Amino acid sequence: MSKSFSFPNVGTCSRQTNIVLNDDHTIESVEVIGGCNGNLKGISRLLKGMKAEDAIARMEGTTCGPRPTSCPDQIAKNLKKALAEL
Repeated sequence: MSKSFSFPNVGTCSRQTNIVLNDDHTIESVEVIGGCNGNLKGISRLLKGMKAEDAIARMEGTTCGPRPTSCPDQIAKNLKKALAEL
């Protein structure tokens, strides 16, 4: 069974992250609206099938230029929110 989530992104060019998580915490899909299209499509493909906890550990704290966050960091933060609601 899977559940869909949608969260706004904060402090990035991207506006929103849509996530589908399976009950066993594997990522079914991630879609990021806005931002660097090709890079975010690639990240989304890499995340498919990965445990959410592993994705969070790899991406959390990543920054983009002078910003204190990034699209990967926002994905990690939103995965944490999704896990809390699962």
